[in-house]
Amino acid sequence: MKLLTVDDARARILAAAARLQAEDVALADALGRTLAEPVAAGRSQPPFPASAMDGWAVRAADAPGRLKIVGESAAGHAYERPLGPGEAVRIFTGAVVPKGADAVVIQEDAVREGDHVVIPAVTDPRHVRPTGQDFKAGDTLLRAGDRLDPWRLSLAASAGRARLKVARRPRVAVLSTGEEVVEPGGSPGPFQIFNSGTTALTAMLRGWGAEPLPLTSVGDSEEAIAAAVAGVGGDLVVTLGGASVGDHDLVKPALGRLGLSMIVESVAVRPGKPTWFGTLGDGRRVVGLPGNPASAMVCAELFLRSLVLAMQGAEPAVRMIKARAAVPLAANGGREHWMRARLAWADDGAVLATPFRDQDSSLVTVFAEADALMRRPVGAPAAAVGDPVDVLLLARA
Repeated sequence: MKLLTVDDARARILAAAARLQAEDVALADALGRTLAEPVAAGRSQPPFPASAMDGWAVRAADAPGRLKIVGESAAGHAYERPLGPGEAVRIFTGAVVPKGADAVVIQEDAVREGDHVVIPAVTDPRHVRPTGQDFKAGDTLLRAGDRLDPWRLSLAASAGRARLKVARRPRVAVLSTGEEVVEPGGSPGPFQIFNSGTTALTAMLRGWGAEPLPLTSVGDSEEAIAAAVAGVGGDLVVTLGGASVGDHDLVKPALGRLGLSMIVESVAVRPGKPTWFGTLGDGRRVVGLPGNPASAMVCAELFLRSLVLAMQGAEPAVRMIKARAAVPLAANGGREHWMRARLAWADDGAVLATPFRDQDSSLVTVFAEADALMRRPVGAPAAAVGDPVDVLLLARA
């Protein structure tokens, strides 16, 4: 069994990622999806010089002075005549600045006297938003591969797009194995535990833009495992448990019946060494995760997330930030260690990372409290308080 580094394993997995086809969806249904083509501006925003304040549209050359009020410009209802010398137009935020006007005097600085207004000298800022201040016609606003969050959806809406071309959601079958697990809400026997891994993984997959297909847990039976995977379809299969080499680790032999070809056999990572990856005879990719929940979630963050994003054409890189060790760290051994950690902020704004004392791979409570995963490279020497460390931020609501 060849033990790959984390980077090598991820590279092999991404090299085998199959890009999904695109589909056209309504803007309202595009949240969390990945753009399959760029979005360009069909016109400038704003499409006209617009007032940034409530006040008076004037010619700066007429200020200071007493100007005749000749009309009003409100959002959606412009004053359409050019502004002449000695004239002013009442204007509101977002309204079109009339031709000839080059400044807006805010209402607090002006005094209305019947059909005239007295204004002071004009100084910067002039409170006029120029045509195309936000973006200009033809500008590329969003790129293929961008994940659509509320702010990017707003930008697409500003460009007038009612529909967007996005990558199809990966359909991911999630199969938990083992006689020891029972579904939440069930009645566990004296030697069973509740299945927490499937709950976590299906939620993670949704957050990455996928469509999970949770399967009923199956016991330690090659026939049952093979039948469950053969019958579900989808683009990707994720298995939980049965990933190692014990007498009850039957996932690989079971999937061998479906033409499994191994690409990653195991990874030099802690926790999660038994993690594996391969393809089935029908072309579906398979990620095998350990049964311990923490091991499964760590390796889902390191490998499964990247694969799911790559299938949608999104950036698959694992994004790290620099932090400082808040406690002394022991030297690391021969496997890359990803430690669940809690973050805090120093007075100077630096991020401080404290790994939890107990890093046992079965502890769900620790993961529920963690903000990040701290990376300790292979053979890393002992670190003192304040030494730099790399951390992967976890998505916390």
